[in-house]
Amino acid sequence: MTGRLIGVVGPSGVGKDSVMAGIAEADHRYRVVKRTITRAPDLGGEDYDAMDTETFLAAAEAGAFALHWTAHGLSYGIPASVCEDIRTGAQCLANLSRGVLLEAARVFPALTVLHITASPDVLAARLASRGRETSTEIAGRLRQARKPVPDGLDVIAVSNDGPLTETVAAALSKLQPVRV
Repeated sequence: MTGRLIGVVGPSGVGKDSVMAGIAEADHRYRVVKRTITRAPDLGGEDYDAMDTETFLAAAEAGAFALHWTAHGLSYGIPASVCEDIRTGAQCLANLSRGVLLEAARVFPALTVLHITASPDVLAARLASRGRETSTEIAGRLRQARKPVPDGLDVIAVSNDGPLTETVAAALSKLQPVRV
């Protein structure tokens, strides 16, 4: 397999981190990229490197990130080391924002987008249960749920309304190249 970045996108609460972890556990050729986020440490959910805003901006200026963006009042960064991992053949799964996909395609020419979807009811329940956002923030994230993926990208869509194992199996099936 040649190396590539698999940008995993979808609305908040869709289960991106759970799907990525399931893919990496089911097939060890895939690895999850640990993001840097300007969020307090130990808030649960994904495994991330916490950084304050000032330090993040300095790191971005110094070239520490292959890709970085802001969303929902936070800054997110994909470490620059991912570029070397991909050059050496790694299949890297990274939780990305739909708004940074066109830039990601410029940075990572072998980008595949794994677009995970779920019904509005499922999203609302998951957001409420994780306890990280206020009801106003949840409403805002639900409004963003229908935001489209930009045209012209290699996109694979998978629904995560059912059991996680089925979503992971469907994603792996679609991510694997067809073997003759």
